[in-house]
Amino acid sequence: MASVHESLYFNPMMTNGVVHANVFGIKDWVTPYKIAVLVLLNEMGRTGEGAVSLMERRRLNQLLLPLLQGPDITLSKLYKLIEESCPQLANSVQIRIKLMAEGELKDMEQFFDDLSDSFSGTEPEVHKTSVVGLFLRHMILAYSKLSFSQVFKLYTALQQYFQNGEKKTMEDADMELASREEGERKMEKEELDVSIREEEVSCSGPLSQKQAEFFLSQQASLLKNDETKALTPASLQKELNNLLKFNPDFAEAHYLSYLNNLRVQDVFSSTHSLLHYFDRLILTGAESKSNGEEGYGRSLRYAALNLAALHCRFGHYQQAELALQEAIRIAQESNDHVCLQHCLYLASLGIQSLVQQRAFAGKTANKLMDALKDSDLLHWKHSLSELIDISIAQKTAIWRLYGRSTMALQQAQMLLSMNSLESVNAGVQQNNTESFAVALCHLAELHAEQGCFAAASEVLKHLKERFPPNSQHAQLWMLCDQKIQFDRAMNDGKYHLADSLVTGITALNSIEGVYRKAVVLQAQNQMSEAHKLLQKLLIHCQRTRHTEMVISVLLSVAELYWRSSSPTIALPVLLQALALSKEYRLQHLASETVLNLAFAQLILGIPEQALSLLHMAIEPILADGAVLDKGRAMFLVAKCQVASAASCEPLKKAEALEAAIENLNEAKNYFAKVDCKEQIRDVVYFQARLYHTLGKTQERNRCAMLFRQLHQDLPFHGVPLINLL
Repeated sequence: MASVHESLYFNPMMTNGVVHANVFGIKDWVTPYKIAVLVLLNEMGRTGEGAVSLMERRRLNQLLLPLLQGPDITLSKLYKLIEESCPQLANSVQIRIKLMAEGELKDMEQFFDDLSDSFSGTEPEVHKTSVVGLFLRHMILAYSKLSFSQVFKLYTALQQYFQNGEKKTMEDADMELASREEGERKMEKEELDVSIREEEVSCSGPLSQKQAEFFLSQQASLLKNDETKALTPASLQKELNNLLKFNPDFAEAHYLSYLNNLRVQDVFSSTHSLLHYFDRLILTGAESKSNGEEGYGRSLRYAALNLAALHCRFGHYQQAELALQEAIRIAQESNDHVCLQHCLYLASLGIQSLVQQRAFAGKTANKLMDALKDSDLLHWKHSLSELIDISIAQKTAIWRLYGRSTMALQQAQMLLSMNSLESVNAGVQQNNTESFAVALCHLAELHAEQGCFAAASEVLKHLKERFPPNSQHAQLWMLCDQKIQFDRAMNDGKYHLADSLVTGITALNSIEGVYRKAVVLQAQNQMSEAHKLLQKLLIHCQRTRHTEMVISVLLSVAELYWRSSSPTIALPVLLQALALSKEYRLQHLASETVLNLAFAQLILGIPEQALSLLHMAIEPILADGAVLDKGRAMFLVAKCQVASAASCEPLKKAEALEAAIENLNEAKNYFAKVDCKEQIRDVVYFQARLYHTLGKTQERNRCAMLFRQLHQDLPFHGVPLINLL
């Protein structure tokens, strides 16, 4: 079942997707990189309109804004960016920087003196109030405030910046030449791009005010809309720590640190960063400056609201309720309708959480859907796309819990085909939420259950691209992938491979890992170890009221009993599992329990009652069951038909055997879809026995040969089939 507390964290830094950051105490200063950008601007002004084409001019204008707002980058990277837009200008910029760096200090002094000419004349090259004009004026003012020693240090840094750039350019040229000789140019280029991006982040010291604002705005927007394009958690935290080292009272950096820690499920660090954000915001008085008397109270309201969302995220519902009540109280006292509306979002999440709990408690599907319908009306009315996505993902999980795979597939497809209601910039992906990941995981599992492993692999491939391993929702597809691999290994009889996957499953879900470890032990005929493990797991799941796993464990315990030739002991266990599955309306587990009961009755020598019981369970299995369950059901029907016909007249017995062979063929087709070789082996063995009884020698020999091939490849655990034909 999916978690409903997904991504609705209310960011007071953001308004309409824009982060408003105040970098207290950090001013603009001149760096070697900014001198290189100033050279670029100067060359663009000196170059006539005829020398640069219209398309090149347009590309340069598009390049300027990220260069002015972004962090400092290496000189070689800057050359490449300019060369991609205008090769001619890149050569001029390179020559100017080289002359300045290899010349004298007075060359840099003269360069800054000449910058003021850009604003002179009746038609100046740059307007003072434009983006470029403001940047030039800030740099001229910052340079004029430098002392002589600071100017000398700046020139020394410029020389070092130029030398590093020249060295990097030569290394790049050597690497490109080597890659051409080895025929691996594409791979080398990709590695080069990665190394440049890493240097781009950390090539400079503290960021200026504009750079810090741009960095925070960019990363916060990417974390909200497209996490795959944001920095990795480790890299982002490193940059934030660098910002906080130069200014510990940088409140917005603490908030971005809070969002970053949420990605890796770090409860302590995320809470620590969130509290620091509001502490710094109140202490610095930034809220009061921008919001008057309401600033202090507004910080407290949103502090409580974010704290409620944080506790809700990690399952601390009592603490979340207390924090939410505090946020509502303060918001009502201040008449803050926006904050109250955010509290309503949390209340909607609470309704969905309640529906989830009621689903585990066995409430009927129609009551749960009615509860979700009322909240969905509000979501659609106010175009709350994230809450709509969560609701649909919740419905998908509920239908799967109840064993209605067709309805679950419909809901998952609905979520994936929906267009986002939130307007964002072009190229920004909106489907990087937990709801989207949950729907895709359900889709992958549903395809795998029907034997469509290629389709399931494509879905998982898309999940891995959309949610990298370092993203906060990656554990969903990791667990899904491990479970599918485990099931395929078990079906194929590769128990050693399945055993190796248990460790990964346990790391992601301890209960699921212990259960699958017991399944492997059972398949390897280690009955005592499997029974001990299942008994411990059963006690734990009963104490935590994990009903779905309790029923699965009871079925495995019953299987241990009848495999140990004790079917009478298995009957009470199966009846207990059937009662629980009926009480909690778990159709899939109820059908599986009925199959086990029918098999136990068959072993006890009452095939007529077993066949009657199967007729009750066969319809939901064929309608919504997995392919493996369909095969098991048809195989069991064939066994019961043969056992029931043992005392019949020869003619009726032959008809019953022919009908059983048809059901076995259908079962074999089902098993072949999921590549379940062990079950196919049992089917062809049984078919060979039936063909022998009917006197069909050719068909018998064909089935016997196939059985021998499979029997040599697979282990045999000695479960008795039908000896009385």
